[in-house]
Amino acid sequence: MRERGAKRGALRRIWKALVRGGSLAAVGLTAHTVLNLRELRRPDHDPAEAGERVTVLLPVRNEAARVAPCLASLLDQIRVPDLEIIVIDDGSSDGTADLVRATAAGDPRVRVIQAGEPPSGWLGKPNACQAGARVATGSVLVFVDADVRFAPHALASAVDLLRRTGLQLVSPYPRQLTNTAAERLVQPLLQWSWLTTLPLKLAERSPRASLAAANGQFLVVDAVTYRNSGGHAAPSVRGAVLDDIALLRAVKAAGGRGGVVDGTRLAVCRMYSDWSDLRDGYTKSLWSAFGSKAGAGAVVAGLGVVYLIPPVAALTGSVTGFTGYLAGVVGRYLVAERTDGRSLPDALAHPGSIAVFGWLVARSVNARSRGELSWRGRPIQIDLGPRQ
Repeated sequence: MRERGAKRGALRRIWKALVRGGSLAAVGLTAHTVLNLRELRRPDHDPAEAGERVTVLLPVRNEAARVAPCLASLLDQIRVPDLEIIVIDDGSSDGTADLVRATAAGDPRVRVIQAGEPPSGWLGKPNACQAGARVATGSVLVFVDADVRFAPHALASAVDLLRRTGLQLVSPYPRQLTNTAAERLVQPLLQWSWLTTLPLKLAERSPRASLAAANGQFLVVDAVTYRNSGGHAAPSVRGAVLDDIALLRAVKAAGGRGGVVDGTRLAVCRMYSDWSDLRDGYTKSLWSAFGSKAGAGAVVAGLGVVYLIPPVAALTGSVTGFTGYLAGVVGRYLVAERTDGRSLPDALAHPGSIAVFGWLVARSVNARSRGELSWRGRPIQIDLGPRQ
């Protein structure tokens, strides 16, 4: 009995330590979020006319349901007098290329090319992006996704920010549209994650791979820097599931600087339309976000300590736990308010978001271990070395 009581006492002490530590970390991370929100670069919404040729590269694979609004918004851009739009068809079987031609209606700024099957060691999207970049003639390259719609000043504002700041790559993070419960639970973690954990100013300057965040939905890069870094043909990029982050890392390795900026007023994106699309999309990519299986486990465990243990303790009447829960909610609320997301009541469900995210990470890692990864009907079969 005495031994059992000692074990229970030890477990209570460990639990209390986790509650205190998690709550303190939640408060600290929310304070860091506040600092990042002040530091986050904002594009000028009344930009000067772009005085150089700008090439937009739009890779598409079976995007007939989404590409027309995206292309139409690109054709409506203002203050970009020398605009080139290259649509790279990546083996679509749903008439995407024909729809692009119909939407362009003969506009000389638009041309469609074929990516061809990706060579061994390449994934489809990097191969398509590289095919487009190979024939691009702009001094600025803008990579976009087909599920994004752009404000009329988006390209001019992004190019202006790139040149005005002296950065070589900027990634204006679009406003994320969420309609279903699953989207509202998971998608807000996109902006929340880097605004909470990444020191933005340091990340712009640092060549460290761990300090890199970018979004391929809208990514603007100086063409000379892109080619000097190897672009999507760089060995670290061509086979990367998260090719946007890999490209930023390649740019930094080549001496460039850059990172995410506020794209809330420049573009909107609805990535997934239902739970199955969301689940499969994250399953495809999350395994690669943390470097290894051990890294993924450490991140999920850390998030659990910071954002799950305090609210569980709060349910038992712990003031410390409630403080930690409240800190997480406040951080989520502030990010939503800044990025035009749903703030309340969604922020109150932040622990649920973290729990679902942890499950998605586990599902992704397990799918990779079993060799079951695929996307848009194409298996993801890249030799990435020993599985850890």
